Amino acid sequence: QVRLVESGGGSVQAGGSLKLSCSVSGLRFNSCGMEWFRQAPGKERESVSFIENQGVITYGDSVKGRFTASVDRAKNSLYLQMNDLKIEDTAVYYCAAGLPKGRVCENYWGQGTQVTVSS
Repeated sequence: QVRLVESGGGSVQAGGSLKLSCSVSGLRFNSCGMEWFRQAPGKERESVSFIENQGVITYGDSVKGRFTASVDRAKNSLYLQMNDLKIEDTAVYYCAAGLPKGRVCENYWGQGTQVTVSS
């Protein structure tokens, strides 16, 4: 059974930092890669960072230079270091992972962790 559990969210003032963690069970890092995405009330889902199996990491334009994603394959965990947080970063943050099913990926995600940034 695939399970992803995010933690580390909270409330912080603008300019502050938080580090999110995601513990993954039931699958190992694979060709589908892993992702951090977020969703704010009334807004569409936004990809924050995508981590390819080969280790290449890409970021959404709104977080480049401020957020850093990483993977600990030994612990089967993802992390998201968020610095210089802005009010517009307020959202529920999710980690996602996929299982290869033929030519597509069957995606899974956790329950999310709330990040609230205030002025």
